Amino acid sequence: MSPVIEVHARARLITDGPLTRPVPVDLRYDPADERRTVHIGLPDGTDWAFGRDLLERGLRTPIERGDVRVWPCGRTQLIVELHSTDGVEVFQFEIRTLIRFLARTRAQTPATPPDAGRESPPRAPSRTTRPERGAQVERGAQTERGAQPARG
Repeated sequence: MSPVIEVHARARLITDGPLTRPVPVDLRYDPADERRTVHIGLPDGTDWAFGRDLLERGLRTPIERGDVRVWPCGRTQLIVELHSTDGVEVFQFEIRTLIRFLARTRAQTPATPPDAGRESPPRAPSRTTRPERGAQVERGAQTERGAQPARG
């Protein structure tokens, strides 16, 4: 079983006010997930899960799926807009952080059997509350060792 990839990164929370503020986020990928799902964990304990392809496509062109919108902002930034009943949160990421994360996820993706022949439909984005850190360890989830926090 391949280890879960978890990267501690920084994003900028875009607000209505004149200032943005950096916030820590967790980017997570579990290669055992058959739908190639990535997770963005926010500081308030909210976890957004959606297909990895949404981030990959968003690096090149605006894309929207359900409650998540992603688009490039210049050559070095990516905007991720998350809609929920609580409102809208807009985050700005350094593209290089996401490119490194996505490259690591592709390296961990199990090969598709030749008889599979068809792709699963894109995963609809979902928003959940993350379990406590200790609960993940008890369930056997592993975080890749040596992961460095992204600087952005």
